[in-house]
Formats: sequence, C-alpha cells, structure tokens
Amino acid sequence: MSRFLIFCFSIFILLSNNLTAQTDNPIRINQCGYYPFAPKLAVVITSGASDSFYVIKTTRDTVMRGVLGSEQASLNSALHTRLIDFSALTDTGSYKILVPGYTDSYQFNILPDAMQEVAKAVLKGYYYQRASMPLLQQYAGKWARAAGHPDTNVLIHSNAADETRKESFVVASPGGWYDAGDYNKYIVNSGITMGTLLAAYEDYPDYFNKLLINLPESGNGIPDILNEIVYNLRWMLTMQDPNDGGVYHKCTNASFDGMIMPDKAKTTRYLVQKGTAATLDFAAVTAQSARVLKPFLPQLADSCLIASRAAWAWANTNPALPYNQDSINKIYKPAIQTGAYGDNQFYDEWLWAAAELYATTDEQPFLEMFKLYIPKQLRLPNWGNVAAMAYYTILRKEQTSALSLQLKEQLLTLAAHYKNSNTAFHTVMGQSVKDFVWGSNDVAAHQGVLMLFAYKLTGDKTYVNRALDNVDYILGRNATGYSFVTGFGTKSPMHPHHRPSIADKITEPIPGLVVGGPNPKMEDKCKYPFTTPEQAYTDQNASYASNEIAINWNAPLVYLVNAMEAIQKDIVHKR
Repeated sequence: MSRFLIFCFSIFILLSNNLTAQTDNPIRINQCGYYPFAPKLAVVITSGASDSFYVIKTTRDTVMRGVLGSEQASLNSALHTRLIDFSALTDTGSYKILVPGYTDSYQFNILPDAMQEVAKAVLKGYYYQRASMPLLQQYAGKWARAAGHPDTNVLIHSNAADETRKESFVVASPGGWYDAGDYNKYIVNSGITMGTLLAAYEDYPDYFNKLLINLPESGNGIPDILNEIVYNLRWMLTMQDPNDGGVYHKCTNASFDGMIMPDKAKTTRYLVQKGTAATLDFAAVTAQSARVLKPFLPQLADSCLIASRAAWAWANTNPALPYNQDSINKIYKPAIQTGAYGDNQFYDEWLWAAAELYATTDEQPFLEMFKLYIPKQLRLPNWGNVAAMAYYTILRKEQTSALSLQLKEQLLTLAAHYKNSNTAFHTVMGQSVKDFVWGSNDVAAHQGVLMLFAYKLTGDKTYVNRALDNVDYILGRNATGYSFVTGFGTKSPMHPHHRPSIADKITEPIPGLVVGGPNPKMEDKCKYPFTTPEQAYTDQNASYASNEIAINWNAPLVYLVNAMEAIQKDIVHKR
C-alpha cells in the first residue's frame, strides 16, 4: 500500500473514531458475554454504516463475517439500528465486533458460563445492603465497613401507638437489608423482593444448592441464597406486633439520612403504622419461607407459619387499611418523609398471601379466598401489584386442575404478548413506552422472569431466547450503551444514588447492584444528556429517578441471570 493510501486510511480511521467518540460506542452488545449455543445478537446505531460486520479476535484475526439486518427506527427515541446476528459463532474466546466506519465494539467473551460472575454478584449485592452488622474484608473486600443502625432501640411512632405499645415504646428490630440508596427498611418492598428470591430457589433448587458467594454463613449446610434470605427474614419477623399479629409498615428515620456511611447515621428510628399491604405481604413471605426453609431450619420454618397465620388473622380484621403517609403526617408528629410505598388496592396482596398459605398448608379455605381475588387480566409484578407472584406459586404447585388451567392461560397470554415483541434493539423490553418508568430495569428483569416461567410451563425455548434478550438489554444492548449493573461491563454506572457507594471514598461503587434505568419523568430534576424515553438516564449520584439502586430491582435480575446459567448448563449437558 502506498504511503498516500496509508495516510488516507489513517485519516479515515481517525475521523471515524472522533465521530463515534462523540456519540459513544454505537455497537451495543451484552458487555458481560454470550453463551456458545445461544443466540448472540448486537445492534449498531446507524448513520450510514456499511452492510457488513466482522467478528474479530483480540489478535485482529477475523473469525466471522456477516450482513447487517435492515434498518429499524426505534419507537422510543430518534435512534435507528441494524441487527448484528453472530449466533453461528460457537467457539469460546474473547472477541470484538467491527463495523466499517465505526470503532470496534467493546471486548466480550463467549463462554459456557458467560453470566456466572454477574449472577453471583447480583445475589451478593444483598450482603452489602445488610444493616446492623459489620462487613468484614474477607467477605466485602475493599468495601468492608463498620456496622450501621443496630436498631435495638426503635421507637413506636405516635401514628402506630396503641394500648399495649404506646408512643415511644422501645422495640428491637435489628438486621435486614437497607432498602435502596437510603438506610431505611420497608416491609412492602421486602415483600416482593423476598418472594422473588424464594421463587428463584423453588424453581432452580439444584443450581442454588451448589452456588457459593462467600458469605459469613457459607458452608453451614444451607444454600447461600437462603442464608441471605434468612438475614432479612429474621428482621421481618421483628416487625410483627406479637400482641395482635399486625405488621408495621417500615422501620425508618423521620427523614432521609445525608450522604454518610451507615455507622455515622444516628438519627432516631421508628416503627410506623401497621397496614393491610404490609401485613399481607408479610403473611405471603413467611408462608413461602415456612415451605422453603422446612428442610434446612425446621424451627424457623414453624415460627414463620405461626407468624403468617397471625398476620392473616389481623388482615381479616383490618381488610383494607392503607398506609397513607401524607394524611398521617397531618395528624401525627414527627412527620415521616421517607419512602411511602403507599397502596390503596389490596386484591393482589390477598391473592398472594392466600396462594402462599394454601401452597404451604393445603388448607382449602385459603384456596377459596384465592379464587375470590383472581383478576380478569394479569400484569407484570412490581411492589404495588403482586398478583403474578400468586400465579407463579399456584402453577408451581399444580397444573392440571381447572383453576390452574385458567391461571396458566392468563399467564401465557401475557407471556405471548411480550414474546412476540419486535423493538429496534431486538429486546422484549421497550415494546411500549410504558416500560420506561421509575425502575425500568425492574420491568425488563420481570419480563425476563415471566419468559422463563412460561418456558417451564411449555418447554418452548423461544421463551428462553426472549429472556436472554432482556439480559442483553440490562447488560448493554440498549439505547444508552450502559451495562446497568455496577462493576460489570466496560461502561457501567460509576455514580449510583447509593449512600455507601457515595460516602466510602472508594472510586468504584459497590458491585452487583442494578440501577433504575431510563425514566423519562426525571423526577429528580437532574440534567440528563437525553430525554427520550429509552435514553432518559444519567450516571449521577443525585439522580434517584434513574440511578438509584433498590432491593426489589435486584431480585428479578438474581432470578433471571442465575436461572439462565442453570438453563444453559442443562442445554449444554443435553447436546
């Protein structure tokens, strides 16, 4: 090649690099990697790309050449994409994707256990959220810290006072997980979190029985996922009033702590008003725990079932008592300004609690109560609507009765709606602008869990592939170009709204925490680089609307990526 041609080619590459540097890497991939015998998809954000793509080794050797898919406009931004399908490449190794005119993609791996490390990390993320105990270096690494919030002297708030526990009555409520980027502990959000983690174990027990994530309890004969669940469960049990079975809504400060380490937070803590949602969520979790923990911790399992029945009885006496923080604050002081988790509809909590108690006890009255609350249409679960959790439980227990066939039809109708989606990023996530809400990554993960449950019901591997599409979405194949899990991927959040990650003076945030994701409402009023629905994300620690972490958002991702590891291992074993 002549010096002139070399010069021209160098200028072309330089201009290309400068162009793409302004818009970030336009080749969007799963930054954690791909499975050898699963679909392998990426997309390129197009502005006149060539028709070809190449998969190259880190040595620059080309191992595959393909043709880009046709251009597709996104419905949720001004972006246009073209599909890169390199599923035919099954050799393990490290690779990049090259599209002429653009910079190479980030490096990625093809491995039989491609999601193993992120799967362990998102579960280990709960350890880093533990209250009331020090995190030691041998388990926490450089994120070791002193214990925060012993919660041994928590006061009954005036809004929760009664004849047996008057205002400022002192109770102990230690342990549990900090809920999100703050240092409070909430029963309602623990409800769906615990239910999802327990469901992961129920659906994939053989896998989780072998999974170790280096906890203080590891090696005690109990699977680590259950060790972590038990830590929060024991706290939840302290939130039940032993005098009447009702459950307090949360253990909280009056206002949020500042951006300080947990051991520096000394503000008075309160238990606040009991409510129907919290009590029924508690009843569901403790009934499910009684079933799952029976082989490992039979005495704790028995205590859980007793607690569940007591909560159920209280809810029958108080069938529709909401926690309305704004109304309560007009009457009682000090005003509580932390997360409300208010809920005015309780059919879904009744449905879920009845399902778990029936599944654990086989007692028909619980099943009859369940039948009273079946909705006409099923929705994805979230903290405010847990009906799908009840469906999963009943269908896990039985699939041939008339009732279970009805539930199965509803669930598969919802699953088919998602399975048949076709977005510009070739993900289940994003077929509706309504997917992009506060905690949109929770939506993506729960869509994936639904796909995998549909697979368990039907054996249709298309559902597995669609679930994998949403794994890809969360780990980088999305409009922002971020892998949304801290510590994983070439481009991942460095400044989550998470007090320990902000205050610990360590550059890297605590790993294994999924941030909220794109949220076009942008309630935090931060400055976002883009405001279209699928791009409305900013990596700022002030952005609680898009960059906070939360235990309920991690839970479906724990299910999704660990289940994917179990399923892919099974697929390889059967080849």
